[in-house]
This record gives sequence, structure tokens and C-alpha cells, in this order.
Amino acid sequence: MQQSSPIDDPAMAAGPLAAIATLPELWRWRVAQSPDHDAYRHCDPDTGRWTRFSWREIDAVVARWRRALAAEDLAPGERIAILMPNGLAHLAMDQATLARGLVPVPMHAVDNADSIAYILADSGARLLLVDSDERWDEIAAVGQALPELKRIISAGPNHGPARSADDRLVSLEAWLGAADAAPPEAPVTVAPHDLAAIVYTSGTTGRPKGVMLSHGNVVANVKAIHQRLTAGIDDLFLSFLPLSHTFERTAGYYYPIAIGACVAYARSVKQLSDDLVQVRPTILVSVPRIYERIYSLVMHHRAMANPLERALVDLTIAIGGRRFDAQHGRGTPLSTFDRPTWPLLQRLVAQKVLARFGGRLKVAVSGGAPIAEPVVRLFLSLGLEVLQGYGMTETSPVVSVNTPDDNDPRTVGRALPGVEVRIGANDELMVRGPSVMLGYWHKPEETARVKEADGWLHTGDQARIDDGRITITGRIKDILVTSTGEKIAPADLETAILTDTLFEQAIVIGENRPFLTAIVVLNAKGWAEQQARLAAHGQRGPEAEAASLLRHIARTVKAYPSYATPKAVHWTLEPWTVQQGLITPTLKNKRPAIERAFAKEIDAIYAKRPAAAQ
Repeated sequence: MQQSSPIDDPAMAAGPLAAIATLPELWRWRVAQSPDHDAYRHCDPDTGRWTRFSWREIDAVVARWRRALAAEDLAPGERIAILMPNGLAHLAMDQATLARGLVPVPMHAVDNADSIAYILADSGARLLLVDSDERWDEIAAVGQALPELKRIISAGPNHGPARSADDRLVSLEAWLGAADAAPPEAPVTVAPHDLAAIVYTSGTTGRPKGVMLSHGNVVANVKAIHQRLTAGIDDLFLSFLPLSHTFERTAGYYYPIAIGACVAYARSVKQLSDDLVQVRPTILVSVPRIYERIYSLVMHHRAMANPLERALVDLTIAIGGRRFDAQHGRGTPLSTFDRPTWPLLQRLVAQKVLARFGGRLKVAVSGGAPIAEPVVRLFLSLGLEVLQGYGMTETSPVVSVNTPDDNDPRTVGRALPGVEVRIGANDELMVRGPSVMLGYWHKPEETARVKEADGWLHTGDQARIDDGRITITGRIKDILVTSTGEKIAPADLETAILTDTLFEQAIVIGENRPFLTAIVVLNAKGWAEQQARLAAHGQRGPEAEAASLLRHIARTVKAYPSYATPKAVHWTLEPWTVQQGLITPTLKNKRPAIERAFAKEIDAIYAKRPAAAQ
């Protein structure tokens, strides 16, 4: 079965973007189109005030970086590594790099030093922009030989020879200042087939691979998104997902340039709740974890509320759900009770919850990982259009997405214009189109393994396509096969478990084992409350606590077969982090790493028969 969007060439329907073929062209076009419109907002860490920059102003900043980069006398195609948090410095280096015909290698600002050193060596980066001297010291301490690295630019407050004997290290201020008096740089021609980035995949099972994306790849994806979504120049994005990830680079960075929307850079994930309220974005691009956290807060509030408040929440969700389904031609029409009651419930309940997002959010896009249906249904019921999409780094990245007028949260929507999809062997989703990568950096064998000669890309995801809508059903290589022969998709179970507010993180294991085990990170406050309830009923000790956790888990996965219900659990209060190497920068579990970290506990569990959940 093969299906594609009705439009075969995204450029044919991209309006004023049709003639644009590269990212530098896109930037120049945008600056010319709306020079005095708000482009970016940045919060001063000292004053706490948000500063606005117009397209004309930010273009002047980029021009300064471009002159400094030109002074390095690098050849087109050489790689520039960017190890910075989201912000104007990251943007300026990225745009300067692209304009000079060089290739950005974006890296996650909190990735571990060993991974960063590997990427620097593998990409042959010639220049590195890093956020501090201390960060460079950590990378250097790994001991990785980096013979290609010519320059290290530190954006931190402490820099220069006073801290390091490395004569490649220079402060950002000195680097920019040295080029201020330089003559205008010679223009560089950039072609659609030139590399626009080497983006290293998250590497959930091993060393990351460098995905080569051309200007043509990224621009095609931006144009296709522009046809599918209706955002515009008056919209405001809040950027907090790492710019090292293609989802944020395309959907939260290049796409806003195409439509002229303003982007505010969040201060940090820890301050995201405050930033949402202060910035009041109209569009949010996020991974499921952010929605899951707010869902947990709502469900915890509901559990603690008095009977009247709980009834109001339940009624809001019920009527809001019926309202959403009716709007999309599903379910039954709203009753004579539902119609007049909804505006009241919207004021009393829905608007108070959505105020956590700032109160102006029109569209919230969820991607990067599956989102549990109860989570997405909650927000849809409250009147927030959460649009689930699907993509991967190798497709620049968006393959499909729901839209406000065609939103089926059980699916990841329809393929973007110009993107072909089909179901291959073993129910694998295959993708072909102008946004499919050129290949993996210096890995032709790996490229040939996933990209066929005629352009079809093996995604590794199992799916089905019904009436043009794509439903992801599992990950081929992540399927667990128990010793009893049962096949289970652990990611689905993990997503379900996280709908319980008691659990912050979860992984399910059981490959070639007689039963499944859940390893979970608990919400500290929720676990303390749970322990107090157990103690009040005379239930104390590890066995009683394990039985209680297994009951919680069993309730979350009750829709799955009994053999898919974990029969044992190990819990911790210490979160898994990127720095520990246990999760990817996009918050996905690194399954082998977690299993190694808990190897003793796992062996102990399977050495004895666990108590069954009651």
C-alpha cells in the first residue's frame, strides 16, 4: 500500500516561498519582508526583563558573526560545532555558518562530555562555539584527539589563556571584536544540495550517527509544513526544546522565519512554567513530557479536590470531549444540556488550566515520541488544539501531522504535501520525498541499509495507514520477546504507565525473560503521600510498597493483555538525566544504558519469583 499527499511538489503551493531554495535565501527574504517586525525575544538573566529584537536588528547581529567567521578562512563545507543553549548566540552562529557555506553541527548543551568529544571527532569540526571555559575543560578531559579543531570560542564569563594553555581558546567578545574592522566578506554561493547540517541522532542504543541534511531537505520540509499549518506573522513561539534536535530546528526555528513569527527563547526547562505565563505564546512546539507534567498536576489537583470541584473537572472533561468529537464528525451531537453548560465550565475550569500555558495558546504541537491518549484527550477536552505529528531526524524531520480542522489524536495525521508513505515488510512505515536525508556522515553502509536506491527510507517504525491517516503501532527493533514467546512493544506500556502522576520516568524490560519488570522513577511528593497512606493501613516495608506500585502500574496498562502487565517493579527517586547517559537530549530512554545501570537490581528480581500485583 502506497499513499502520498495530493500535492507532489511542495514548492508548487508554497506561495511566496516557492522560489526559495536554501536557508540563507530564506533568511534574507524574511529580513526584507518584515524588517521592523518583532523577530526574537531574549530574557536578560540579570534584570529578568525580556528584550525584543526586530528582523533588521537581529540581521545586524548575524552580519557581525558572519564577518568573524569569514576571518577564519575556512573552506565551504567545513564543519562548525555549536554547543550552546537555545538563544541568540546559537542562532547567530547557525545563520553565519549557513551563509558562509559551512556546515553547522548542533549539539545538545547538556550532553555528556564523552558524547560531545565523539561528535567533534567524528564530524571533523574545525571550530567549536561552547558556552563556557569549564565546559571545554570537561570535553578536553575526555582525552579524545581532535586534530581538526582549529578554534574554540568560549561564550562564558571566564575565558582565555588565564584558564587554559590551549592557544585555540578565545573569548567570544575577542573573536567578534577582532573582525569588527575587517572589510566586508566575499559572498559565498550556497546550493540546495549543499549540507545545511549534520545532526547527530540521539543514539538510544549506541553511538550517535550524523544525519546529513541538505538545504533542499530542510527548505522542502519548511514549505510543506507551511502548507499544512496556518500560523503567521502575528504568532509567538516559545522555544525550549534543544536546537540540536531537528524537530526544534525545523518546526521551532526555520518555520517561524518562513512565516515571520516571533520566537522567545525560554530561560531554561526549570523556568518553563514561569516563561509560559510571562511570554504567553500562541504556538508551542514540544515533546510529550511537557504535556504529561501538566496533565499530572491536573490529575493530582483533581484527586485532592473536594467532591464539588472534582465533579466540575470531570464534567468539563466529559462535555469538552464530546464537543471536540462533534467538531470532527465523531460521536454524537452536543445535547441541549452540553451546549449552554460548556461556556460556564470553560470559565470555571478549562481557562484556569490553560492559563498554565499563558492563556493565549492556539496550537500545541507534540512530537518526538508518542503521547498517551488520556493526556492528549485532556487538553483537547479543555479546548486546546494539541496536534500530534510524526517524524525523524532522517526526514528533516516532519513526515505527518494532524491539523486543527482534521485532528484525530489516535493517529499522527496525514503525510505532508510532497511526502509519500507506504507500508513495507513487517508493517514497517516507509517514507520518500524531498526532505529525506542525503545519508549518514561517513557511513555509506549504514545509509544503504536504511535508504533504498529509489529513495524509500526505512523508518524502523511499524504503522498502519487508514484513509490517509498514519497510526504508529510500534518500533521494530524495540519489540521485546519474552521467554514464553510473547511479543510486546515496551514504549506503549511506558507511555501508559506515565499517565499515573506517581511515575516520573519508566522503562519496561523482559527480553528473553519469563515476565516483564518495570523500573520507575517516582514523584517524590506523591510517593511520600502514598507511603503515608500505606502506613495508615498498617502496610510497611518493601513488599507492601512494591505491591502498591504494581497495583498502580496494573491500572495504567489494563487495556493491554495480561502478559504485558509488569509482574515486578524496582523504584528510585533519582531522575535519569542526559548527563548520566540514561536518556537522550529529547528525553527518550536509552534502554541499554538503563539496563546496565540497574543490572544488579534486575538480576535480583529475576533470581526470585516476584509477588503478583493484587
